[in-house]
Amino acid sequence: MKHYSHLHTAATVLDQYKGQQPFGIFLKDFFRADKKYGSKDRKRIASLCYSYFRLGKLAAGADTEERILLGLFVCTTEPDDLLQAIKPEWNEQVTLKPEDKLLLAAYPFSPAAVFPALDHLEKEMDTNAFVLSHFQQPDLFLRLRPGWEEKVKAELTKAAIPFNTISSACLALPNASKLDDVIEVNKEAVIQDYSSQRVGELLHFPEGFLPGRVWDCCAASGGKSLLIYDQYPQIKLMVSDVRENILANLSKRFKEAGIKHYESFVADLSRPVNPGRSFDLIIADVPCTGSGTWGRTPEQLFFFKEEKVKEYADRQKKIVLHTLPHLRAGGYFLYITCSVYQQENTEVIEFIQQETNLKLIRSALLKGYATKADTLFAALLQKPGGIEKDQL
Repeated sequence: MKHYSHLHTAATVLDQYKGQQPFGIFLKDFFRADKKYGSKDRKRIASLCYSYFRLGKLAAGADTEERILLGLFVCTTEPDDLLQAIKPEWNEQVTLKPEDKLLLAAYPFSPAAVFPALDHLEKEMDTNAFVLSHFQQPDLFLRLRPGWEEKVKAELTKAAIPFNTISSACLALPNASKLDDVIEVNKEAVIQDYSSQRVGELLHFPEGFLPGRVWDCCAASGGKSLLIYDQYPQIKLMVSDVRENILANLSKRFKEAGIKHYESFVADLSRPVNPGRSFDLIIADVPCTGSGTWGRTPEQLFFFKEEKVKEYADRQKKIVLHTLPHLRAGGYFLYITCSVYQQENTEVIEFIQQETNLKLIRSALLKGYATKADTLFAALLQKPGGIEKDQL
């Protein structure tokens, strides 16, 4: 029976995976080595595996197949053929809340068993709501670029792709939506999480100040650069990252977005660097645990080691100290993580204020768990002094 085959294959995959690489990459390699699985089979097996990971270490003593079934039960909201075949009593109750499902299955809900280092979360988090959000897959979000809003909506409607309007520039789509043949990604709309889009809310400056030179110092694929460019298209942009291959991806993305004039270089910001100029705005979307995005990579709920938090926090402080000398007097520093841990967020901001003369302007924990989005932290700080007009 195909349902049992899917269950057994998912268990085989999970027993082989040891968390040493992103699970998505491991799964692709597994299917590449055994080509007997069709696209529907691969999708189903992947879904079973991700449901398993969404439990974190809840019911860690159960065998792999039992945890797969438990994960499927907790994470699904519609009757399922596999549950009907093996756990019909669970299948009859799929519309219950996750906490009630776990109680029914004799595995009471324990937030600390699902999410690691829970006692280190930012204090303003709703712990239960945040942890429960990991039992569902986050949405796919589009940021509509200026001038393309109506066209993108029309094309999505024409292609019968459902969407919800979150704001004038943000749409939420089902995670599996295929967009390549529907819209021109990066030119018309950017695939960017809703909370990541909201980082732009912090970038409101006093009258008379417009950022001139901007350095996105941990640029990755350039999502934040595209965001600031669309808000302030007059900027002179410089991007850097420690990974040369990711800057190649950024270059392709910028070309699609129509951004032609910018500078880029490879930089390891854990050491002093010299970008050759100073900046009105530095964006530091620093490497972090990614704990605010584990709804998209739930294997981290199972394999993450708590000592990694301090490792990341130490690295973040080095990056900050090595970039701030290149911030002009009166300029702004935007610190960003996709972490929910205090040690990477508010404690780093406290460190910046203690070790430098920067003043905190505003900060925000961008909670995505109520909107099927990621949770991010961002803080805007300013260096004392003024910027002469001819410097801008």
